[in-house]
Amino acid sequence: MNTGPVSPDDNPELPLDRRAFLSRSIAAGLATAGAGLGSGAVAPTGAVAVEIGPRGSRSRANKAHLIRVRAATLQRRERAKEHPTNDDEELYVTRIGNFSKGLPHSALGHVDAGAYDAMRSAIKSGKPDAFEAIPMGSTVPGQQRPLVNPQSALAFDVSGADSHALAIPPAPAFASSQIAGEIVENYWMALLRDVPFSEFGGDGLALAATADLTARTDFRGPKVGNAVTTQTLFRDALPGATTGPYLSQFLWLPVPFGAAYVEQRMRTVVPGSHFMTSFPEWLSIQRGELPVSAQQFDSTRRYIRNGADLAQWVHIDVLFQAYFHAMLILLTPPDAGDADSSGLGAPFDRGNPYSVSANQQGFGTFGGPHVASLMCEVATRALKAVWYQKWSVHRRLRPEVFAARVHNHLTGAAGYPLAISELTSSQAISQIYSRHGSYLLPMAFPEGSPLHPSYGAGHATVAGACVTILKAWFDESTVIENPVVASPDGLSLLPYTGPTLTVGGELNKLASNVSTGRNIAGVHWRSDGAESLKLGEAVAISMLREQRLLCNERFDGFTLTKFDGTTVTV
Repeated sequence: MNTGPVSPDDNPELPLDRRAFLSRSIAAGLATAGAGLGSGAVAPTGAVAVEIGPRGSRSRANKAHLIRVRAATLQRRERAKEHPTNDDEELYVTRIGNFSKGLPHSALGHVDAGAYDAMRSAIKSGKPDAFEAIPMGSTVPGQQRPLVNPQSALAFDVSGADSHALAIPPAPAFASSQIAGEIVENYWMALLRDVPFSEFGGDGLALAATADLTARTDFRGPKVGNAVTTQTLFRDALPGATTGPYLSQFLWLPVPFGAAYVEQRMRTVVPGSHFMTSFPEWLSIQRGELPVSAQQFDSTRRYIRNGADLAQWVHIDVLFQAYFHAMLILLTPPDAGDADSSGLGAPFDRGNPYSVSANQQGFGTFGGPHVASLMCEVATRALKAVWYQKWSVHRRLRPEVFAARVHNHLTGAAGYPLAISELTSSQAISQIYSRHGSYLLPMAFPEGSPLHPSYGAGHATVAGACVTILKAWFDESTVIENPVVASPDGLSLLPYTGPTLTVGGELNKLASNVSTGRNIAGVHWRSDGAESLKLGEAVAISMLREQRLLCNERFDGFTLTKFDGTTVTV
């Protein structure tokens, strides 16, 4: 009968102290050598190194498990959010106020009721086969655009807040004056796409837009006093976002990409590129058919200088591209030997534990690789959070569809409960009709919006999340030296003179630029972007809170300025 001590191998439920086990093994080996090896014996080779480090009663595996449980418990303790909607889906049995692109539609652009109900049922059941059974609008082989990832709304993550635990307010209702004001802004954005941002101050249409939006009592854009100005036109009221040039420095400055060097001139579209301005073309695309029209590109690459350029940038950007570029610019130190270097070498937030260390610096923790991986990781977390809002909660219609309702109403093809006086009082409506012969919203992309609901906005949620990580990591008050502005033709960068630009302000502006670029393209509303920036911020803060559980360093948290201007330490 074995009366010796029970080892962890005998009972896997007992904590395993790997160092103690190795020490006992080595001691036993030495004792054996002293007792039984003769002078001619050969000692065994392949000695095992003794690990050094903190000792404890728990094994590393048990501690890792405990940390994961603590992180999950931390998120679970957050009070579950309600998910209110604007009730358009219940109010209108024809679903005129909801997303339905890609499904079968009538000649007026109204969705087939059975197809819409099949889509709802699939979302409600979560059964993969139910999604495959949704009737689609186009039955022509190779001409059917698929719905974009509705099952992402049902996915889980193992870090940060669960996507279903976060919420955004109800979207403006179909019949509200707020949504009328938002579509008016979309019309103005389309009219001004080819006008350089730097020339808004002297452009007649831009001046007309500021006067029109100022007069709208329910318009939610930034104002100075009670007026929209050419400086605040199409901007977001975020700290620093209305200071200086319209575009963030991080969209203009060259990007030090390791040993490579990325100049931010881009391929732009030719002026006057507007799509989906005839109802037959609009209806075909609404049914999910591929567009017939194609973009025409300028043969000369240019820096972003107007709305058309910005819209094209956010048309084909990679998920976290803008913020990865910003991070590289912030991390890379200035090189005195390179006159073209755009590295800022921005200092880290004072909460970084290595900011006070005399003989250590961060790397895998609290250094460049840490912020690089965390900033990228948060992007897909943000997408899952907003995809839940899109598909499972709001299913809001896109601006291109609301504009088609306006077109049908004003041409007498159909009647809808629109805030019509808010619409017809804007000269943007008449300007659009004069240019294109319809009240449809001219789109920057031939295919119009993607095939997923409008609210919230994927680009804006990712922007809010990634920028929040960067604002936490770097000292927001750092002044950006030698700022630039694009020339009106986009061929060069000129020195900028004006109010001081800071890292925090330009990161907020970057998030606003990417979000608003989608509005300028016609695929999103102002409220989509405004609420989604805050949703992404919440996703990032939930992940930052977990970082405090994972590190060995003394860490009291990062301090950052939220989009609403308040500060928080996480």
